Amino acid sequence: MVSYLVAGVTCVFAALCYAEFASMAPVAGSAYTYAYATLGELAAWIIGWDLILEYAVGAATVANGWSGYFQSVLADWGIVLPKACCNGPIGYKSGVFHLTNSYVNLPALVIVTIITAVLIWGVQESAKLNSLLVFIKVAAIVFVVLVGAFYINPANWHPFAPFGWTGISFFGIPICGQTNAGGEPVGMLAGTAIIFFAYIGFDAVSTHAEEAIRPQRDVPIAILASLIISTVLYVAVVAVLTGMVPSSTLSKDAGVADAFAQKGLPWAEFIVASAGVAGITSALLVMMLSAPRVILAMARDGLLPERFFADIHPRFRTPWKSTLVLGIAIGAMAGLLPIDALLHLANIGTLLAFVIVCTAVLVMRRTNPAATRPFRCPWSPVIPSLGIACCLLLMFSLPAANWWRLVIWLVLGLIVYFSYGYWNSRVRRGLE
Repeated sequence: MVSYLVAGVTCVFAALCYAEFASMAPVAGSAYTYAYATLGELAAWIIGWDLILEYAVGAATVANGWSGYFQSVLADWGIVLPKACCNGPIGYKSGVFHLTNSYVNLPALVIVTIITAVLIWGVQESAKLNSLLVFIKVAAIVFVVLVGAFYINPANWHPFAPFGWTGISFFGIPICGQTNAGGEPVGMLAGTAIIFFAYIGFDAVSTHAEEAIRPQRDVPIAILASLIISTVLYVAVVAVLTGMVPSSTLSKDAGVADAFAQKGLPWAEFIVASAGVAGITSALLVMMLSAPRVILAMARDGLLPERFFADIHPRFRTPWKSTLVLGIAIGAMAGLLPIDALLHLANIGTLLAFVIVCTAVLVMRRTNPAATRPFRCPWSPVIPSLGIACCLLLMFSLPAANWWRLVIWLVLGLIVYFSYGYWNSRVRRGLE
């Protein structure tokens, strides 16, 4: 519960910075565009490349979760998928990868394929579908809180923080708090760094600013409102679930449905699992909608092949080639890789993006103080500085392996930039 609150407060700091930039530059690209305007092309490339990691790996993680809930629904109907197609071939536990007896996570692969087709079809159609799915999801959350509250046993909240209140390390070296058998940090802050993934999405609003009707007003409101509402709902659900059953016994694949199953409520389990499928579908749709918009912005600036990645479908008016390429990559990750490793990698990429956006606000306030700002981040430089500090603290609370994966991804990105983007940049060629 406290982990979600801390994550929510951290996101509020970053959200206020996002809102300021979104009101100033209501165009596609989100933090990539903001960094380009304040920190220069190289910094913009780094954060754009990082955002691709955030949304793509985040979508693959969500697809894994969707598969868990979908299989839970099928099990209620007496349908059990063959072992070969219910999980990816690679597992991950305590920082170690291992082989499973499966070949592919087929449900995850199927849902990614369907969402890719919907997104190519059109944004308006995607928005209508997403609105329906979000309504179902919120209704299910209210149901979980109201029904689950009758089955809370306060004894399940003791001890309230079994692993302590910290859990900070630096590149795998414990600084403060406990570690598990694998040497990974545990505790409230370590938990915050992991569940931070649940907040990925509020920043996605700014990637679609170009498609908003009144972006200077609507985008800041959407960013802040979605974040506040999400925090309240997250804390309420976690309070109910950990009150219903001991947290150590909850399934990581379909935790809400599992809590009701342990309480002998199969009818409620089915409702929750079904709504979970719908709700997670909406989260997957948003993430897969966002990544191609970042690629579109980078291609428009010449940092990626414009003819391919900035190509808009003549009928559907969507960046269909970017969406298709991302769909293939996300499908491969969702079908073959474990949810745990994907989750951590998505978190560290998101936190890095937030650090850069908060930094960009400080730079922009100093280099261009007279710029028109329909929305201003309050109490600057305090809020941006707190955002930077909190995000770095959570990054240090993640296992060391996540840092090495991030470094490898960024090095790969720099190779792409200096072999193509640097030489084809529109700014460098004097086109803008």
